[in-house]
Amino acid sequence: MNHSRPSLQKGLLPRHVQLMALGGMIGTGIFKGSSDTIHMAGPSVVLTYLLGGALLFLIMAALAEMAIAYPGENVQHLIRRAFGFRWSFLVGWLYWANWTLVTVVELLAAGSFLRYWMPAVPLWLLALSCALFIIALNLFPVRYYGEAEFWLAGLKVAALAVFILLGAGMWFGVIEGADGNPWSRYATYDDWFPHGIVGMISALLVVMFSYGGAELIGVAVTEMKDADRVLPRVIQTTIWRVIGFYVLPIAIICGIMPWNAVSAENSPFVQVLEATGIPGAAHVMNAVLLVAVLSAANTGVYATSRLLFSMAEQGEASRRLLRTTRHGVPLYGMGMVAVCIALGVVGAYLAPGRIIGELMAIPGFTVLIVWMMIGAAQLKLRPHYDTNPFFCVKAFPYTTIIAVVSLGAIWVSFLFQRDHRIGSVLCLVILAVLSIYGASKEKQSRRSEQNTNEQSS
Repeated sequence: MNHSRPSLQKGLLPRHVQLMALGGMIGTGIFKGSSDTIHMAGPSVVLTYLLGGALLFLIMAALAEMAIAYPGENVQHLIRRAFGFRWSFLVGWLYWANWTLVTVVELLAAGSFLRYWMPAVPLWLLALSCALFIIALNLFPVRYYGEAEFWLAGLKVAALAVFILLGAGMWFGVIEGADGNPWSRYATYDDWFPHGIVGMISALLVVMFSYGGAELIGVAVTEMKDADRVLPRVIQTTIWRVIGFYVLPIAIICGIMPWNAVSAENSPFVQVLEATGIPGAAHVMNAVLLVAVLSAANTGVYATSRLLFSMAEQGEASRRLLRTTRHGVPLYGMGMVAVCIALGVVGAYLAPGRIIGELMAIPGFTVLIVWMMIGAAQLKLRPHYDTNPFFCVKAFPYTTIIAVVSLGAIWVSFLFQRDHRIGSVLCLVILAVLSIYGASKEKQSRRSEQNTNEQSS
């Protein structure tokens, strides 16, 4: 273990980081959560994904600009530079809680996909097996992690592309399996909005959960080679690919199957491929979904352990979290993640039928807060750049203001929705606890600095 000068390794290549961001975003939210969003909004969920994608693009563009203006600083560093210790502490721990919950959800989803073949095995045992595999993978040096994630994420991107082609074949009648005329499901307002505009808006929280992970680029920047040169291109290509890989598959599903025929038990992707009648197609797709959520969990373990390391560097977490293995992997950070995953497995044992749905709502709240803080940090820091970065957000500050206000309105609206009452209360409690503790830590930090200055003088 490395005790003297703990540090992370710069072993991630641009292709690793780009696929990591895709790996974080293309997981349970699209493959399993899409059944929930379709039931909430019907075919208008396509518009919900487009709206979420537009907000995502604006926030990621702001992140790219700041990362170039302040090379080597990740999301938390930028927020601290803009708003100081208290907000950095709040966002850091909130983001850690977000990714921890996401990781638990992805591993539970992996267990649920395994139950497609092993229905007699309990969910908690299958999820535990997946967790042990992912934690072991993350103990290797970061370059091996990056390479593994590159291929895991690449596989699910390729599978989505194949699904789009097969779905298009069903849509246009080349392949049998579509239930009725796909075009008729988008013919009228009632077809688009079976639950009205409210239904479309209600699906936004799960959509935001789905898109959460793009900002991971801002965490991985400290381990990326030539970050200032390649970051804008990585972010831009990632955004467009993710929007395409969300919007097109969901539009195809809503056209091939009636929205109210989508089952909550299995992934809509598996249901569509079962309808094709192609031998083994559903089994192949279920295997791909398993790889997809394992990839997202892999990204989650990486994000949580590195975030704890970053917070320990800034005095926002215990200095013990700076301890790394000889390969530069945060040792105690991995331990904390493992403990939280174990708690999720216990939850799966106690409430296997409800655990995934209850946990999915909470990261949607936290992602919105982190995105708002990224936009607010850009508004605060832009006038203070030493030099204008070569990549700047267009129509600033209007685009960033629109994004922050829209995200804020979405966040507030969900606090008053009955379906998200448990997640809303829990999120507010977490915010209150972190705010109080952050204020206390800030006072302690100031007293320590004051005592140090007095002793030196």
